[in-house]
Amino acid sequence: AMCGRSYDPRFLWSWPNSRVAVMGGEQAAGVLGIVQESAARRRGIEPDKTTIEAMQMMTRQKFEQESDPYYATARLWDDGILDPRDTRRALSVGLSVAHNVDFVTPGQPHYGVFRM
Repeated sequence: AMCGRSYDPRFLWSWPNSRVAVMGGEQAAGVLGIVQESAARRRGIEPDKTTIEAMQMMTRQKFEQESDPYYATARLWDDGILDPRDTRRALSVGLSVAHNVDFVTPGQPHYGVFRM
């Protein structure tokens, strides 16, 4: 499922096989390659295929590394990684907590549990 901190969820868990990215590395590398080629042509020079391919390879590697769920959870971007077998239990606890919490006044500061 797609979710993120911008949706202000009460909980945000990941599974070990999830990906945390707005697009895949292959798509990002392709888009950046197209942008590099068109920028070179606008300047009136022939695009350097070797440089573009190297940039695309680095982009793929960076996306592969940084879209890993362990990369995200290490930076506290979520509330942790669930073993898929524990999903029902975590969902049950999360729904119970959400049902029993007092609502906050909009515009007033509210803080959750800080994971350290």
